[in-house]
Amino acid sequence: MAKLTKKKKEALSKYNPEQEYSLQDASSLVKEISLSKFDASIDIDVRLGVDPRKADQMVRGVVALPHGTGKDVKVLVLCTPDKEEEAKEAGADYVGLDDYIQKIEGGWTDVDVIITMPTVMAKVGKLGRVLGPRGLMPNPKSGTVTMDVAKAVQEVKTGKIDFKVDKFGIIHASVGKSSFDPDKIMDNVKEMIQTISKLKPSSSKGTYFQSIHLSSTMSPGIKIDKNSIVGI
Repeated sequence: MAKLTKKKKEALSKYNPEQEYSLQDASSLVKEISLSKFDASIDIDVRLGVDPRKADQMVRGVVALPHGTGKDVKVLVLCTPDKEEEAKEAGADYVGLDDYIQKIEGGWTDVDVIITMPTVMAKVGKLGRVLGPRGLMPNPKSGTVTMDVAKAVQEVKTGKIDFKVDKFGIIHASVGKSSFDPDKIMDNVKEMIQTISKLKPSSSKGTYFQSIHLSSTMSPGIKIDKNSIVGI
């Protein structure tokens, strides 16, 4: 059995891992047990009562977190020359087309989000082999394939994220930083959960929200009482 570190012992002494906490209490507690020296990411794990192997039970969507994720999101816009200035002014970190397509074909993927236009998807589509496994492939459903690239960049920069259930029926997402006030963490979690609630597949039977956990980087998970979240 692995020996508990001093920090791990300190974290475990502040809460009961078997207890379910209200969202309000969990949002405060996750900051207390976040003992890393850096501004840790606050993450949510939501286990759903769906079978992702069935196409009609795949849960995927986008959410605009009220207070953002606290992360500096690197955005690449693959667009035609007439849209480049628009993308740069909106805050895109990298803008171009053929030159970046070549870089990606060579293995470069040092970005968090890629936004492109329907008119160039024929070129971008060839990058699926590289971008797909990394979750970077632009998708109309997530708003990353659009003619309004400026709006898409602004939304991503201010906290819009996309998410999807994994093969185990779990959605993982970042909902803030440990430097956030508890109220901001709570607001972001509420928005995330309510968005997932609206995406419940009609073919999903039984309990939709199986469990919800909140944690920070390297901290244990806190069980959230589902009844403490309005709208699910």
